[in-house]
Amino acid sequence: MKKELTALAGLTADTMPPELRPSTYFDFSAHPFAHSELLESSASVVAAILRIRAYAEVWLRENLARARTERVVEFFADAMPSRAPCVGRFHVILEEGAVFYPSIVMGVCGASEPHTIFVERGARLIQAEVYLTEGSVWIGAGTTVEPHAAIKGPTIIGRNCEIRAGAYLRGCILGDRGVFRGEIKNAVVMDDGSFPHPSYLGDSICGYRTHFGNQVTAANFGLFEGLHDPAYLENIVLCVGGRSYDSGTPKLGIVLGDFCQVGCNSVSDPGTFLEPYTVVYPLSRIPRGFYGPRQILKNKPLEKGIIEVVPFDPGRSS
Repeated sequence: MKKELTALAGLTADTMPPELRPSTYFDFSAHPFAHSELLESSASVVAAILRIRAYAEVWLRENLARARTERVVEFFADAMPSRAPCVGRFHVILEEGAVFYPSIVMGVCGASEPHTIFVERGARLIQAEVYLTEGSVWIGAGTTVEPHAAIKGPTIIGRNCEIRAGAYLRGCILGDRGVFRGEIKNAVVMDDGSFPHPSYLGDSICGYRTHFGNQVTAANFGLFEGLHDPAYLENIVLCVGGRSYDSGTPKLGIVLGDFCQVGCNSVSDPGTFLEPYTVVYPLSRIPRGFYGPRQILKNKPLEKGIIEVVPFDPGRSS
């Protein structure tokens, strides 16, 4: 018999299980975050993930409107300060001391309102790709974007970050002093985040001083969902305290509380939650669920076996 599901979207902050409340994972009094409002105004961490794009669009619109009233230099596609190839219409706003020398900028075509890239003082973007087709981009003061990185709006990058060659950022919010190289999609990483190697993070929220080792993947989509018609994808179900909750989305990655660390070549299932100070050993697979706080998750192949082989019926997809 199919378990009865409770919709997370129908719960208030008071009725939300503690395992899904933002306060369980993030301490903003100890580690302030410029975008804590996104979490503090959400009943659950899942609700916050579903609001990332909308929050970023509003924040960018309001802050870009203020930026245009200050003493900045503004360029348009037909008057770029470099010889980079340009497509479509867009705005570029540079504060004093900013360096903007992209490898390509792609803007909107047709009658759509052009988006903007804003580069704060002392930030440097050199031979990186900028995609302003779906939203604006904000690069914080002192941040360096290395050659061969790619940024797609709406994206907000904090101050004094290092965006390494090969990074692909699309629709994300990054705090201050972070280091990033992998692919980050529809995700929030708070201050001092360390994601310096090739990895994947999608539909996720990561707290203060969280870290991914080399080649870590936070899976955000069920293994068999790719076999289904996109119109009939199933939402991820979360089991908490003996009850089952409909997350409201078929895509849900990982939530890392403050100070969580995930070792090299580990993979987390869609819908994984690590409370603060939870550490995952390298080469681990983390099944969907809730872990921590202050736990170590270890891979034990010699004791538990490496892999199970079972029949597969494509018609059942399970």
